[in-house]
Amino acid sequence: MAEITGRQPPALLAIIRIIDGFTDRTGTIISWLSVPLVLAVAYEVGARYLFNAPTIWVYDATYMLYGSLFMLGAAYALHKGAHIRTDFFWEKFSIRRKGWIDTISYVVFFFPSLIMLFLISWNEFHYAWLINETSDQTPWRPVLWPFKFIVPFACLLLLIQGVSELIKSIYMARTGVELEHKEKVEI
Repeated sequence: MAEITGRQPPALLAIIRIIDGFTDRTGTIISWLSVPLVLAVAYEVGARYLFNAPTIWVYDATYMLYGSLFMLGAAYALHKGAHIRTDFFWEKFSIRRKGWIDTISYVVFFFPSLIMLFLISWNEFHYAWLINETSDQTPWRPVLWPFKFIVPFACLLLLIQGVSELIKSIYMARTGVELEHKEKVEI
């Protein structure tokens, strides 16, 4: 985060630092889900092609791990600026205009959409938990409520990081100064 002397309220900077620090820590922890994902795939490849003994559980484990990694990593991606944006137009805008566009986008689209997704996915998770729903994708039939819990939890992480991004956007719109410059992420 850029250090700007004088004009920014210390309380807002503290909120941004706390939220961004939380997102950095949770993003690091969540990234470790890639280890069991790689191990499960490697195990399946070895079992299938070396021993001609495919498993019944790896398919379920890998889509659950990959889906969890993808969903839970969204808040970290938002924090780092890794989401898709039309840079062709964006780079030509002033900092204030970028701040206004982001502020309006967060208030009109981001927060209402995530709140609705949170409520719907929470109901899905709760129902799966009540009936102890199992997957019908494979004969292994794992319970689904832990996997379905990932969606509302990811929404919660995104909402928390969204507060930080909204504060940064409002500050940009009002002052014309970026508190945090996000580098373009090439994929």
